[in-house]
Amino acid sequence: MFTLTGGRVVDADGSRDANVVVDDSAGRIESVGDDVEGETRDISGKIVAPGLIDAHVHLMMDGRPDVASYQRESVERACFRATASLRQTLEAGVTTVRDLGSSGNLATSAKAAVADGDVPGPRVLAAGENVVMTGGHGHWFGREADGPDEVRKAAREQLKRGADVVKCMATGGVLTEGAVTGAPELTEEEMRALVEAASAKGIPTAAHAHGERGIKNAARAGISSIEHGMFMDEEAASLLVEHDTFWVPTASAVREIVEHGTEAGIPAEAVAKADDAAERFEVAWEHALDAGVKIAMGTDAGTPFNDHGQNALREMELMVEYGLSPAETLEAATVSAADLLGLDDVGKVSAGYVADLVVLDADPTEDATAWRTAEQVYRAGSKVV
Repeated sequence: MFTLTGGRVVDADGSRDANVVVDDSAGRIESVGDDVEGETRDISGKIVAPGLIDAHVHLMMDGRPDVASYQRESVERACFRATASLRQTLEAGVTTVRDLGSSGNLATSAKAAVADGDVPGPRVLAAGENVVMTGGHGHWFGREADGPDEVRKAAREQLKRGADVVKCMATGGVLTEGAVTGAPELTEEEMRALVEAASAKGIPTAAHAHGERGIKNAARAGISSIEHGMFMDEEAASLLVEHDTFWVPTASAVREIVEHGTEAGIPAEAVAKADDAAERFEVAWEHALDAGVKIAMGTDAGTPFNDHGQNALREMELMVEYGLSPAETLEAATVSAADLLGLDDVGKVSAGYVADLVVLDADPTEDATAWRTAEQVYRAGSKVV
């Protein structure tokens, strides 16, 4: 048992001066208030915030400019890369991640390795392999499937390997050569089959979707979250609200591609597609905010120059730039993301919650750059930074 004393607690419930008593043997918060138990750790003048939740990462990727090069590497090499990425992410104050597509069993194995204490890292929820039409976006590391029956079987394969979410590709994407970013790929009927298979096991779903038609198909099919959504129009935003669908914007991904460009080694086709998406993204934010779409923080970490360990720091600032307040951004990265992931005991500094905590210099509900000053990080009560 230990107590963080003299600090100010900040989470989605607001801000208050309080001590935080942690039962490190159970990995949970014992109390938040005036109590002091066990060892005292003075953090006077500091902020205690919940660990961040990144709802969209790719552990098999490391931020290199050309994703095609991953196809020439072994699974074993990817596993070592994922181990480093997990450590970097945790040390930055991200205590839960959702891997939305990695080759084979890499992500589900990373989940088990962290849970068993074999490697340090954030809590991992994993999708297994993305379900994608033959030759579609990300086909080289996904499970290709065509037609409702085949898509249903592909989804069941991910559930068999222990997936916490089933991910599919509703449209083309920026980083797949030849793919048309906004063009529909899996049909509404195919995605409905995927949702039915996942829902039978109580498992949520996610869809990569840039174009309006793909977003609408996914929402009508019952997909739990739309990833990226860069061409979202007013009707699509309304459908997300109507179907209680989350939006995970991943602003960092396209911004890093646009800012680094071909000079940094990113293929020209990907840069051109990212430039187009970036221009339309601001309008998507306007539609989403006007409609009241539910937003969860995700970064697409691992895509070009979108490095693990730095991803969430930039994402929080970009979400404010696009129109959320710092307090709303904190909510998106904690309780809203926890809701999307189906976690009811992470995302707050509250008695009974898992002791995923970050000690900061500044108040993140007032300044989104506060996450760049993480002084201490606790994962389930154990200090990692």
